[in-house]
Amino acid sequence: MQLRYNFRVYPDASQRSALAKAFGCARVVWNDCLRDRREAHAAGLPYVKSAELSRVRITQAKRNAERAWLADVSAVVLQQSLRDLDTAYKNFFDSVGGKRKGRRVSPPRYKSKKDARQSIRLNTNAFSLQEDGRVYVAKIGTIKVKWSRRLPAAPTSLTVVLDSSGRYFMSFVVNTEPEVLPEVESEVGIDLGLTTFAVLSDGTKISSPRFLRRSEKKLRRLQKDLSRKVKGSKNRAKARIKLARQHAKVADRRRDWHHKASTQIIRDNQAVYVEDLAVAGLARTRLAKSVHDAGWSAFVNMLEYKAARHGRYFGKIGRFEPTSQVCSSCGIKDGPKPLHVREWTCKACGAVHDRDDNASKNTLAAGRADRLNASQSADKTRTRVLAQCDEAGSHRDGHATVAGIPAP
Repeated sequence: MQLRYNFRVYPDASQRSALAKAFGCARVVWNDCLRDRREAHAAGLPYVKSAELSRVRITQAKRNAERAWLADVSAVVLQQSLRDLDTAYKNFFDSVGGKRKGRRVSPPRYKSKKDARQSIRLNTNAFSLQEDGRVYVAKIGTIKVKWSRRLPAAPTSLTVVLDSSGRYFMSFVVNTEPEVLPEVESEVGIDLGLTTFAVLSDGTKISSPRFLRRSEKKLRRLQKDLSRKVKGSKNRAKARIKLARQHAKVADRRRDWHHKASTQIIRDNQAVYVEDLAVAGLARTRLAKSVHDAGWSAFVNMLEYKAARHGRYFGKIGRFEPTSQVCSSCGIKDGPKPLHVREWTCKACGAVHDRDDNASKNTLAAGRADRLNASQSADKTRTRVLAQCDEAGSHRDGHATVAGIPAP
């Protein structure tokens, strides 16, 4: 399976300048190739092949005065940008043709230097890990990395990212074997909510940390400071960075909390069942801010890939399963209930239920039933899992790199 490891990096002034040039060149190649394909489609011409785009927009473009600066960056950066465009088109075509499941994927769009996230991607031909803990990137230099852990294997791909708050990161993709944990007998169903983030069928309740809500006062003040600055001024740029950094702190805290909570649940249970929530629909209601603050989708995705990594079973039940309407004691459907009803009594057996606790028990029962009825369920937790975030995954092997980085 493929895993991604992200580390903070600290390039010096010259390296930041070289990275800015690489970001710009990768963006120009993407936009030029995308423009050629859009114009060909509008003119009714066949789909422009990648080989033709590579010859015209990379190889020949370097010889023209207008694009001669493309030769200042590594050719791998430009080629990977074209490959990323091919992947974006493939995902779009597969989505339209029904081969790709999930929400419909939009066609590729032009990139801007004002985008919140700038990145370049490299294969093993363009980077290497040094013995002193630094990472060499072609035509960029040897960059200092803040290692928080050792890489379990030699990386197959590297993405250098500049986020909206001005921080630089390196994202390594590595191929590793699953780390199967010892089997346990417990299984758990999870009911996700807003006031209480998660209620487990074993009675455990995880309170919602509400990171965004707790930071709203400071975010509001920083947003006011930004709105009062003159557009295009240096003070406005400084105020924007301050606001972006505060938003990044909120996201980092939420992500760290999600990782700790999901890891504990996976370690303690052999099987985990959750409800397939319609997060996109809930995010269009008056509860949108609270839904985004909870981060249900990110949490469920963590449960899914950690279950695959550690040999656990992960299952989703249908979003229309009436978990809040069915009595977990006798199985009688007692009808829908408004959200303000947090406790109710079953009319058939007289059992008194907490709404969320009852829903988690029904989630566990429905998940077990689906697991028993599903075909070929024995090895579902050991299927191949792709790397997280935005990358398509690893690519062709190049020069050998070192597995594991000593602490600097």
